[in-house]
Amino acid sequence: MLFSDTYNELRTPCKGTYHEKGSKFNAYAFPVHSQLDIKNKLEDVKKIEKNANHHCFAFVLHPDKSSIKYNDDGEPSSTAGKPILGQINSNDLTNTLIITVRHFGGTKLGIPGLIRSYKNAAADAIINGTIITKEIKELYEILFTYEDMNYVMNIIKDFHLNIIDKEFEINCRILISIPKNQCDNIIKIFKRNYKLDTKYIRTI
Repeated sequence: MLFSDTYNELRTPCKGTYHEKGSKFNAYAFPVHSQLDIKNKLEDVKKIEKNANHHCFAFVLHPDKSSIKYNDDGEPSSTAGKPILGQINSNDLTNTLIITVRHFGGTKLGIPGLIRSYKNAAADAIINGTIITKEIKELYEILFTYEDMNYVMNIIKDFHLNIIDKEFEINCRILISIPKNQCDNIIKIFKRNYKLDTKYIRTI
């Protein structure tokens, strides 16, 4: 359940680094919006950092932060992925993936050293990026006949709604985004015309 009308994410990819006792930690932070985005970014970083000993990561997805995962990639349990996730959470980010790779420097760091290193590398990546705040919106599909076109388009114009997709034939379809804090009111207005069919698609 969403308790806010906004959420934070990174504007663009960014990178951070941290060194401890000869080991180097490179953190890559990305704005992501799907599991496919995450899969592709992981593959890209593994190609760039093919000589790294570990490729650890954490991500949070969706405006309601409903998809969360972290991975230690062979490091002791909760010493890598969890500290990375902690930095995502402490900055109140979502739609964010951070991959931190380790190049072993010959000296074991111990549990506290690993946690500190993965945390600091992820924190450095976020510091080097720009956090933006986005308005939470609901995607709705409106189905109607051509004779109701003016009714539908006037509502869209009056509330300055964004049209994502549209099909205008005998039976028409429009996909629109509605600010979450206005959604209930606007959908009620659409439904005043009983011939319209409104369908919730997803939250963005």
